[in-house]
Amino acid sequence: THLLISRNFLASVILEAGATGPYGRLMTGQITLSQLVTELDEDCKKAAAAAEIFLPEKFSVAQIFGDFLDEGRLNTPLLDAAVTLRKNGFKTCVLTNNWIDDSLWKGTVALILPLLRRHFDLVIESCRIGLQKPDPKIYEYALRMLEAEPHEVIFLDDIGTNLKPAREMGIATILFRDLEMALKELQDLSGVQLLGEEEGFPTACDPASVSHGYVPVKPGVQLHFVEMGHGPVVCLCHGFPESWFSWRYQIPALADAGFRVIALDMKGYGDSSAPPDIKEYSQEEICKVRNEIGIFQTVFIGHDWGGSVVWNMSLFYPERVKAVASLNTPYKSADPNVDIMEAIKAHPAFDYQLFFQKPGVAEAELEEDLARTFKIMIRSIKKQVGLDMWLCREGPGGVLVGLPKDPPPSLILPEPDLQYYIQQYKKSGFRGPLNWYRNMQTNWSWRCSARGRKIMVPALMVTTGKDQILHHKMSKGMETWIPQLTRGHIEECGHWTQMERYPRSLLGGLLAQKLVSSSPNGPMNVTSTWAGSMLIQRQLL
Repeated sequence: THLLISRNFLASVILEAGATGPYGRLMTGQITLSQLVTELDEDCKKAAAAAEIFLPEKFSVAQIFGDFLDEGRLNTPLLDAAVTLRKNGFKTCVLTNNWIDDSLWKGTVALILPLLRRHFDLVIESCRIGLQKPDPKIYEYALRMLEAEPHEVIFLDDIGTNLKPAREMGIATILFRDLEMALKELQDLSGVQLLGEEEGFPTACDPASVSHGYVPVKPGVQLHFVEMGHGPVVCLCHGFPESWFSWRYQIPALADAGFRVIALDMKGYGDSSAPPDIKEYSQEEICKVRNEIGIFQTVFIGHDWGGSVVWNMSLFYPERVKAVASLNTPYKSADPNVDIMEAIKAHPAFDYQLFFQKPGVAEAELEEDLARTFKIMIRSIKKQVGLDMWLCREGPGGVLVGLPKDPPPSLILPEPDLQYYIQQYKKSGFRGPLNWYRNMQTNWSWRCSARGRKIMVPALMVTTGKDQILHHKMSKGMETWIPQLTRGHIEECGHWTQMERYPRSLLGGLLAQKLVSSSPNGPMNVTSTWAGSMLIQRQLL
């Protein structure tokens, strides 16, 4: 009740001062947030004295503004709609009344604005241009920046007074009160399906839009990685035959959630070194690079072979692992009494791994036509005319024999993404990636040295219902060896989990849920009520 009275009182003081008062000057960048607090505290004390209102001895607008900033949330469905419009050729713009934040709170604005700039063509802040809504001049400025005429623009805002001058200029307006109604109006005005549409590709990071780095792991050998975001560190480890780019949908989602994301090109892949020696690719050798990036402890997430790496990191170097998650790849304690190669021979789904053992043979087949290789191997669970999901099993003469010479496009590997994989594999080919399979016996012996040891760090295992190789039943009994195990299951998903299921899916929710406990402040909640203000250029460009 006290907070409500304080807010109502503060609102009346702000309105009384008008555009030339502290709040009006804050919004146009004439003063900063810390200066506002000082000035408003004085104005409130004077107003309270004049109205004979009692204010607590330690009253300050700082607490009210801090609580208000903590409540700030993004409306994710509306953000998704803006992304969909942009992908359909529309220009999108956020037009916001805000301030220069030099306070101690900073967090919400510092996280939200970079996120918006990644997803919108333009972000216009009132404090940067000296204009604020509902001044008609700010709409004129936005039109110039969008290079648009009023009749080409849709303006959505949650405050009616901000819409009135835009409407008078000939701009179509939507008052945001109810999410579904707002999306329905936006859909009708834009002609783009925004309600009930099948989920398409989310925003992926462009290789040109992320920071690239290299770290030496030994003389003549270095690892390449990409980096995005700030906060607790999450390290992503891909599998075969992929690259850091396999995490292209998860990288921006995790960065937006308040994490510093590092996605590795594993040894032998992409821009990382690819030494020819098979021994370089043993799990013991791979895990030795743990200290070289200069991060003392991190959350590790792996897929396929990357899943093996993160489990082994957690087993042998738990002091370096804050938490661990694996997609598809289960953990199984090594049994010294069961030879690993005999176990593979007894499992028909793994016969391709036997074909991979002889150096040069599989390389020749997979490198002959890289486009064909990736279009056949990286496929979704959805059936297509001419080629169903590839099951990665050896036939007479190889793993691709008998399959189409010109396979249909992959639903989860659009042409630009396919070309990026081809470009990466032209650098050093399949020798390094295949060498990971040529250390089975060595890896087994190393892991047997930890017989009886448990993985004690917080862990997440995500299984899928349609992975024909790493079947979800293989994860049975993991709790025996991982006491802090959390499970997640995505039934309608195959092997290529990062590309088939996006951050808005169960995969993203499960990862975020587990990672939240690894952040000292928790990641930013982007699922709630902040609507903001949005301009969409109606004319397709």
